[in-house]
Amino acid sequence: MSKVKKKVKTIKIDLDKCNGCRACEMICSAFHAKPKYSSNNPERSRIRMIREPLKDVYLPVYAGEYAPAECMGRGKYVIDGKEYDECDFCRASCPSRTLFKEPDSGLPLKCDMCEDDPPQEKPLCVQWCLNDALTYEEREEEVEEEVKPEDVEIGLESMVDKYGLQKVMDTVARMSKKE
Repeated sequence: MSKVKKKVKTIKIDLDKCNGCRACEMICSAFHAKPKYSSNNPERSRIRMIREPLKDVYLPVYAGEYAPAECMGRGKYVIDGKEYDECDFCRASCPSRTLFKEPDSGLPLKCDMCEDDPPQEKPLCVQWCLNDALTYEEREEEVEEEVKPEDVEIGLESMVDKYGLQKVMDTVARMSKKE
């Protein structure tokens, strides 16, 4: 496999600057409404505010990849005297929580960095952050080039899983004799 350069886009979060205003949630949900900016439902937002005002904890987290299974992490972390659950830092949409799931369909949500039409220079949550707690960054990383399996390969793998390798090989051998 060869290495290729890939542009990685991230949003850095400065917890000390966040005051929990939720402007990031509001603009994100409005941007992703159908039609655009027609409604405002924070449940549709790709960024969520983990809030515990009595402990002075405000933690914006943006949606990452879908995780088909729950993780085993249930630890607690104390950072600068503030306590956080391990799930608070997780960006995945997973079966154990409703965070980052579309409220009507239950489908997982993922941050798209506002690359819709027209593409934004930087995500709207970063642009609308009143205290500059969110910062947009782009960097290039060298990654292994992905080899995507062809449809035939995917089909064969599922047939082998269902019927076993020997039965699939026997069937292919029998079919090739017919031609």
